[in-house]
Amino acid sequence: MKYRMDVAIPTPKEWVEIILNNFDEFLIDHADNERKASAMGMSFIAKYPDRTKMIPALIDHALEELEHFKGVYKIMDERGIAFPHKIGEDKYAQELVKLARSGREDRFMDRLLIASVIETRGMEKFRMIEEALEPGELKDFYKEIWISEARHGDLFIELALMYFDQNEVMERLKYFNEQESLIMNKLPLRPAMH
Repeated sequence: MKYRMDVAIPTPKEWVEIILNNFDEFLIDHADNERKASAMGMSFIAKYPDRTKMIPALIDHALEELEHFKGVYKIMDERGIAFPHKIGEDKYAQELVKLARSGREDRFMDRLLIASVIETRGMEKFRMIEEALEPGELKDFYKEIWISEARHGDLFIELALMYFDQNEVMERLKYFNEQESLIMNKLPLRPAMH
């Protein structure tokens, strides 16, 4: 079932042109984001080990994100692209996390919904890349990625619904979806996801 909301403000078409013209640089950022996404799934388990109903789904999520990382790394290796020594800051994610409420329960819900919004933006952007690529392995890879991101966008809402009232979850999701688009709109277009 689709729970995620479509992004409030679509990514400009110019963004995908920047990606295609700087694809090697984008791959480094994409790999970094997959590593972070896998770690994020595991961090929910570390921070909320008492929420046992969600642990199997989060393990699967973390493994799938790690598989994505492996796929991006393979492409990078084939192109002779090395990782930089430092992962760059992600102002987009930082700004979203600043919006999360304090308090264990409120923060737990907010972080799940922020994860959904990030995955949904990822779906939109990876789909743009897939649609712009020529037929072949790279296009197929990015199609798999955006379909997976769509599932992840729904997953984090499903997890929130395990623990919180649906009306509250959807109201908070709407808030984060609107705020995410405002944040995204302020960031410069560059060969990166955010």
